[in-house]
Order: sequence, then structure tokens, then C-alpha cells
Amino acid sequence: MLFATSSVLKSNRRSVSVRKRQWTTAKGEAREGWVVDYIDAKGTRRLKTFGRKREADSFAATAAVEVREGVHVADSASVTVKAAGAMWVTTAEAAGLERTTLAQYGQHKRLHIDPFIGSWKLSSLSIPSIREFEDRLRAEGRSPAMIRKILVSLGTMIADAQERGLATRNPVRDMRVRRGGKERRAERRQKGKLRVGVHIPSKEEVRAIVGALEGRWRPLLLTAIFTGLRASELRGLRWSDLDLDRRELRVQQRADRFNEIGAPKSESGERTVPLPPLVANALKEWRLACPKGELGLVFPNKAGGVESHHAIRSRGLMPAQVRAGVAVATGELDDKGQPILAAKYTGLHALRHFYASWCINRQADGGLGLPLKVVQERMGHASVVMTSDVYGHLFPTGDDGEEMAAAEQALLG
Repeated sequence: MLFATSSVLKSNRRSVSVRKRQWTTAKGEAREGWVVDYIDAKGTRRLKTFGRKREADSFAATAAVEVREGVHVADSASVTVKAAGAMWVTTAEAAGLERTTLAQYGQHKRLHIDPFIGSWKLSSLSIPSIREFEDRLRAEGRSPAMIRKILVSLGTMIADAQERGLATRNPVRDMRVRRGGKERRAERRQKGKLRVGVHIPSKEEVRAIVGALEGRWRPLLLTAIFTGLRASELRGLRWSDLDLDRRELRVQQRADRFNEIGAPKSESGERTVPLPPLVANALKEWRLACPKGELGLVFPNKAGGVESHHAIRSRGLMPAQVRAGVAVATGELDDKGQPILAAKYTGLHALRHFYASWCINRQADGGLGLPLKVVQERMGHASVVMTSDVYGHLFPTGDDGEEMAAAEQALLG
């Protein structure tokens, strides 16, 4: 066996050498490779073999810096992605994260990460390998939105491993930083702008829906339309959060998809929202008929517990739209040969979008449109940037020609 030293990198009285290795296999075949020989931060000698000198030199340079900074993790000391994921989920559970978040983490790990890269060592992950992982997810039919979510979970998992000293770099975060604005611009192009009549019910459609509301769903959907609350916030709303004399409600809790009560999504989610007279009066009437329960909810199920999101959509929102004529044909016929209609807007978030657009453009109805910052507070967004990104294009721009003429007159007299 022959070793020929090619190069030596010195780092804090330690050395990292790259040597050519030649050997003969059991079948008598000649082989050669390049060995990186170095001492890690704990004083342990490490050897790593590469097929090409360029790869060995690149690793040696990186290892020298990582050893000097005390962050190097050797392959033999690394763990698999699957093992790191298990520790990550345990950490999330110990941190008391919401059950919904834990379920999402577990699903991403079990269904999307482990089957593809679970056996890989953390130390082997790089931007090219993450790109390969992306390509495999795409080939298996994962949507672009799902791939983004999976990569966010993978990046968070590697960050947890870094804190445990099991990983040096986080290639997912590095890749996202490198892509930066390009990814965000592509995402905005894919999503497109919210449009009235497509994503947001028009005023005429809302008037028709309001006229078609009935029964136990009427006060709930009126509240959704005229307060912009999230579905989880509606399901967690308590009578103690309402002041019907002052016509306002306070958002202080929500119910997740497992029907568990918890805090709002963010600190800004805790807010006070005014109630129009129509909603306040409907709630006063509903309070007399509302099922009683230990949770004191405004919109409980018939047993007084948390109402399911599915029930609100399928039994409340969607039938009301069909009755109001806010519907689309399914292409199927009923027993009498008549077209079967389906609701045009399938989720409560459409009503939340309407509330935002209504707040912004009320001057069209003789009122006063609200400033962007006030709209952000009403919606419970974490930042005004988020409100601007989603709804900024709905704000009236005014008459640019008249504005420029006035500016010219002010300047030149």
C-alpha cells in the first residue's frame, strides 16, 4: 500500500493532509483514491476517502476551517436524517407546540422525508443533494406548495441537529438564502393577485348570501362576513369575549383542527373588532337559543362543544351560497334532469378576504376606507407587510393625472 502526500493544511497546530492512496483488491484489481487525514476539534484522528483529488482538497479546506471553529462533525459521528428527525419531533413536543403543528411535523417526516432521505447521514447533506431531494418529491407528484412546506420542516430539523452538535451546515437555509427574492417573486406569480368574483365574493354576492342565511348558521356567517375572523377564531369565540352593548368582540383564543382551545396564531391575533348593528342584533337573538356548554362558546355544536370546521362549511356556508344563487354548475344532473349546483366559494377564508376588501374600499359605498395599518390590526396579521402583500392592490390609487397636475401647479404656480 502506497501513500504519497499531496498537500498539507495547517490549522491551530493541527494539520489536514491530503494523500493519494493506491491499493489492490482481493481480485487483483488496482485501485486508487485520495485520503483526507486530519485531527478533529476533540483530538480524534479522522480519515475520509474520495475518488477525486478535487473533492478531497475541497473537503480538506472546509474541514480545516470547521475544526478551527470547533463546529466540525465527522461522518462517523453524524446521525441519519431519520434519527435527527426523531429528536426534532421530541424537541417540538417538549417545547409544547400546538398539536396541529406537531401533526404537520410528524406527517412531513413520516410521509415525505424519511422515505426518500431518511437513511442519509446529516453530514452528507449539501445544496446539490437537497436539489436532488426536491426533484424526487416533484417526480412523486408533490405539489410546489407541499415541497416548500417539506423543505421548511427539513430546514428546521437540521437547525435542531446543529444545536445538538450533530450537523455543521444547514444546506436548506443556505439554499433559501441563495434563492432569496427569486423564490418570493416566483411564488407571487404563481399565486397571483386576489380578484373580486374569483377569490373574493363581490358586494352583490355577499348581499345575496346574507339574504339567504337562516337558522343556527345565520349569526355565525354574519359574524364571519362582517368581522373577518379566521375559522379557528370563530370556533373558539366565547360569550365573555363579546360586548354587545358596545358592539365589539375580542379575539383571545381559537380552536385548532383537533378542536383544542389555544392562544391566537400570534400576539397580533389578539385584537378587538367592532360589530355592525346587524351582527350585534343577530348575536343578541342567538344568545337566547345558543346551546349551553362548559366552554361558553358563541358558536358551539349542538352538544355545547367546539363545532367542526367541516360542519360550518358543508352545512352552513355552501348551502347558503346555493340558495343565494352564488354557485357554479358541477356538470352533473339530478333525478329530474336539472343541473346540480355547487357553492362558488368553498372556504370561510373567502369571507375573510371580503371583509378586508370591504374595509379598504368602503368609500365606494359612501363610507371611509381604512388605512393599511388599521386593516392589518382588524385582520390580526403579524405585520403590515403581510397585509400589503395580500391586499395592497385593492387600495384605490386615485386619479394619477389629477394628482400630477396638482403637483405641477404647486411647484410652478
